[in-house]
Amino acid sequence: MRTYLSSISALAIATAGTFATPAAAQDAPAPDAPAATPTDAAQVPVEREDTGLGEIIVTAQRRSENLQDVPVSVGTINEDQLTAINAAGADVRALAGRVPSLNIESSFGRTFPRFYIRGLGNTDFDLNASQPVSVVYQDVVLENPILKGFPAFDLDRIEVLRGPQGTLFGRNTPAGIVKFDITRPGRGDNYARISYGTYSTINAEGAIGGNLSDQVSARVSGIWQHRNDWVDNLDDPGKHDLEGYDDYALRAQVQFKPTEALKILLVGQFRHLNGSARLFRANAIEQGTNNLVGVTGGEFKRDQVRTDGLNFQKLRTQNVAGTIEYDFGAATLYSVTSYWHGKVESRGDIDGGFGCCGLPGSGPGFIPFPAQSQDNVPSLDQFTQEIRIASNNKGGFGYQAGVFYFDENLDIESFDFSNPTDTSPAAIVNQKQDSKALGIFGSVNYATDSGLTLQAGARWNHDKKTLDAERLFDIRPLFVGGGPVPETTTRVKDSQLTWDVSALQEVSPDVNVYARVAKGYRAPAIQGRILFDRQVSTANSERTMSYEAGIKTVLFDRKLRFNFDAYFFKTKDLQLSAVGGGTNANLLLNADAVKGHGLEAEFEARPVTGLTFTGGVSLNIAKIRDSGLVVETCGAPCTVLDPVAVPAAPFQPSIVYIDGNQLPQAPKWTINFTAGYEHPVGPGSIYFYTDWYHRSKIQFFLYRSVEFSDDSLLEGGVRIGYKWDKFDVAGFVRNITNDESAVSGIDFNNLTAMVNEPRIWGVEFGVKF
Repeated sequence: MRTYLSSISALAIATAGTFATPAAAQDAPAPDAPAATPTDAAQVPVEREDTGLGEIIVTAQRRSENLQDVPVSVGTINEDQLTAINAAGADVRALAGRVPSLNIESSFGRTFPRFYIRGLGNTDFDLNASQPVSVVYQDVVLENPILKGFPAFDLDRIEVLRGPQGTLFGRNTPAGIVKFDITRPGRGDNYARISYGTYSTINAEGAIGGNLSDQVSARVSGIWQHRNDWVDNLDDPGKHDLEGYDDYALRAQVQFKPTEALKILLVGQFRHLNGSARLFRANAIEQGTNNLVGVTGGEFKRDQVRTDGLNFQKLRTQNVAGTIEYDFGAATLYSVTSYWHGKVESRGDIDGGFGCCGLPGSGPGFIPFPAQSQDNVPSLDQFTQEIRIASNNKGGFGYQAGVFYFDENLDIESFDFSNPTDTSPAAIVNQKQDSKALGIFGSVNYATDSGLTLQAGARWNHDKKTLDAERLFDIRPLFVGGGPVPETTTRVKDSQLTWDVSALQEVSPDVNVYARVAKGYRAPAIQGRILFDRQVSTANSERTMSYEAGIKTVLFDRKLRFNFDAYFFKTKDLQLSAVGGGTNANLLLNADAVKGHGLEAEFEARPVTGLTFTGGVSLNIAKIRDSGLVVETCGAPCTVLDPVAVPAAPFQPSIVYIDGNQLPQAPKWTINFTAGYEHPVGPGSIYFYTDWYHRSKIQFFLYRSVEFSDDSLLEGGVRIGYKWDKFDVAGFVRNITNDESAVSGIDFNNLTAMVNEPRIWGVEFGVKF
């Protein structure tokens, strides 16, 4: 018996202008590709925008295209929705479910988002965790999870590409990509806005820039997000002890254009975060159900916990980058050089409660033993270099080709503490990982006069990793597997060819159909968090074959856009993470396969001037296919639903088969909807905007259980405002129904849950200049 444990299409969020109204922002054309200038067609408003839908420009294929002409499934979010989400101080996790097939969650809070597309993702919480969804920030891949939460502000667009994207975007993309493009100097509005809401929540952001001369332009932008501590620890004097944060980021850019052919962009960015670590809530799940319960029994109260451990989180990241573009006429040469540095410290009370072992005053519920740990990244250094050439023609034969190099050096420290407030660790694990990757890629496309466009691309990938790990010391005498672990060196490497082929046929000027086949690849991975285990684990490369087809339409004199696609994929040697279980493991292994299929449908309608609707729905089936795949179940008293392979024994959890299980954090259904209306009043106009997101049931772990699941989540927001001249004032509420849902859990100690964000009321003021 083998023991294993487990791992759009494009979303474009156009953010070229700030405080746009529902009528104007829904399809505000995004800026053109990097070589474009402010006078390009993509910057000019579509003439029919007031009465119909304008084009949405995306760069999902490394060139500017109408979203309807891209041969992949594409969903879009307008600027109104992003503005509404950010008003309450949200981080990138708030994008979860706002388009079909996208989920984002975290057991680290704001510092470490985990992305899932079409059910594929990774619940691994180690600080070198590999994910099948890649984040690309201004054409630079952000590999380490502590970089992926960089705030979304002053952006041209965000695009989420579903399905394998390895040909043009580099490493580890079998599930898809979330792609952020910043607003470059000379584009976009200067703006400032600030909001204030419940728990003294503040979101303040702005940008200013322009041309310094005919050859030089600059732009500076920043964001500050704040929330006071608002959760009361009932076992600590006073009130308001946890869940506060100060999170700020700054970006400075200078662009030089010494000639019409040459353009040079220099970028500097940093982010500082101080606040609470993710709040774990002991026995917040009622045994035998998945209902949330309060710390004193009865009704669940989000603003109350009982905890005795230290809690803090500090993150620092910095980036410098340079982009060079040289237009030869027939083609443009691009060079993108980037260096990122980061560090993080995060400590939490992992058992989530006060005391243990049934001692007087301990709780809530029974906590068998205390658990406190801390994970640090003392140093992360990532360097990337890409050189790419792309043809400039709009029709006929086009091409792209390039070389990509990636080099990462990562240090990780993991501490375990014997008592909740200890500052001297009982055990220390050190990891040092060196990762290198090389990619050589090319893509060609040909547009015929009959409306048929064919495209094909390939990429040769070479990846290698080396990890040194040791348990420096361990003074836990009763701990199974305790004692020091000598330093070990583990190496993995692989080379793979990935590719894609697609075809798009114009049936009429308003209807396109397309089909796409793609092979994706995730590099081999190493897991060295030997804080509770003694063995470093590895996972072989995983390979995905994906097939999709769809239709894209603009109907009723451009008053309705409707896009639909269906897909199927099979991932062989799926990388899975054994998270938790009775032994609190965190191990990597491979499953034979996962098979997935589903559909995605989205619409955007503007039936009359000033009134806009958007909506989307997705069905995602992603099931493990491995008849011998078994996992260790919870150490907590949970009700396991899978067939038993090895029954539970004293101090040993049961082991169960999970063949046929849906992947964790993969809801079968997601639904999103927005509605906006604007009406002239006096010198300006009043507007109303609402957005909603629903997801169906999810399981938190590879095995199915009653407790470690959540039946559904429904979150909505409302924004009502008045704008005139360059000003905008609005009132808003997020999570208006105050939905209380568990979004993740910890299963080795007790029925610990993590929950969604609270309801936030507030006001916002903004100005463009």
